[in-house]
Amino acid sequence: RTPWLRQRKLLMGLALFDALLLLSFYDLLFWWKLGRWVGVSPSVVVLIGLWVGISYLLGRYSRPESSHRDSERGRIARTGLVALVLLWVIVVVLSWGLKLEDPRTFRSFVLPLLSGVFLVSSLAQVWIYRQQNRQLCWVLVGEADELEVLRREFGQEGSLNHLRLIFHPVDMQSQGKCLVLADEAGIDGIAVSETAQLDDGLLEELLERRSRGTVVCSLLGWAEQQLQRVPPELFSSRWLVQAEGFELQPGRWGWRLKRLGDVSLAGILLLLTTPLMVLAAVLIHLEDRGPIFYGQWRTGLYGMPIRIWKLRSMRPCAEVDGAQWASHCDPRMTNMGRWLRLIRLDELPQLLNVLRGDMSLIGPRPERPELEVELERTIPHYRVRHWIRPGLSGWAQVCYPYGASVEDSRAKLSYDLFYLRNANLMLDFLILIKTIRLVATARGAQPKVLRSVNP
Repeated sequence: RTPWLRQRKLLMGLALFDALLLLSFYDLLFWWKLGRWVGVSPSVVVLIGLWVGISYLLGRYSRPESSHRDSERGRIARTGLVALVLLWVIVVVLSWGLKLEDPRTFRSFVLPLLSGVFLVSSLAQVWIYRQQNRQLCWVLVGEADELEVLRREFGQEGSLNHLRLIFHPVDMQSQGKCLVLADEAGIDGIAVSETAQLDDGLLEELLERRSRGTVVCSLLGWAEQQLQRVPPELFSSRWLVQAEGFELQPGRWGWRLKRLGDVSLAGILLLLTTPLMVLAAVLIHLEDRGPIFYGQWRTGLYGMPIRIWKLRSMRPCAEVDGAQWASHCDPRMTNMGRWLRLIRLDELPQLLNVLRGDMSLIGPRPERPELEVELERTIPHYRVRHWIRPGLSGWAQVCYPYGASVEDSRAKLSYDLFYLRNANLMLDFLILIKTIRLVATARGAQPKVLRSVNP
């Protein structure tokens, strides 16, 4: 199950295309200027790594967003910025800084190489951008409540403007009616609810359309594909019992392999980040002479309580009135704490929780038990997120802004359900590199709106 991969296949193809493009241009230019073919040399591997890495950090390999910055021209501009950054690294660091003597000079080799890659990669970027923004028409068939949920969900997703949706509710008044716009050309597919009661006439029409090549799929699977999450109102407990996916369970091979990766990577990260934690600890103590670490009880696997630790980012008296949601520019936060949260350093002590087995590197973020009382009461299927170990990072954290309300928790649950249904090592790797990008760009560390009301 890889619905996240199908959404990104064109962008992953662009990354592979860029790598092959750099390799080809490099070897052709080397052969033309220096008379020999070098193949895959260490130099070109470094160039490819830098180009692909910088492109990813600047969002060239990310799904289109509904913002002016993410326009076609914006994507071309970012491709040019990648070439300029790479040019700066080569000229300043290697030529001027290390003063390396190299026949591949700036004007005769580096500049033509990056110019050619920029032009061809920009054309590929424009083609992929237009493909991803090509308007698609889908007919959604389901009960009125289901369609209302989807109408609301897609109304909030500004990045899905390329979809034209036709809603066909199934109720007593619609029995015997044909599909909306049944004779209209250009319908790309039909998504049908698995729980709605369809009469024989509608079923016959759907079968006939499928026989003529129209794509017909389940409504929930289609929503999962387009939204990259699973709205909890769209399914029942019975569906949860029978649904495909949810393979990451105790005793299975994937569970054991994930645990092995958690222990190995958490141990390496702990060794690498210990100097940063020591420095942060000193600065935290110097600011207000308060405690360095802050412990909280959170809900872990199967709802069991776990104790997690953070580098303290708020004032010692931040919760004298009880648990509260975080807020935008929270006044309880210390000056040092703002920087820690901005680059997520305050979470590093939880690597010890990963080694101990309370948490995983990737999974739903653990919530506080006192806040979950309200969440379980208002959000359907909330406790499903406890089926796996909570994580330092997760699909919700890399796809949704910092959440600090019941509504935000509902949205994050939809991403957690997507992860539980589709979890595998490839998805974990995608979340890991998206987490690196979030940390590197200091994004998503603050709630998107001011919410300081105690639930």
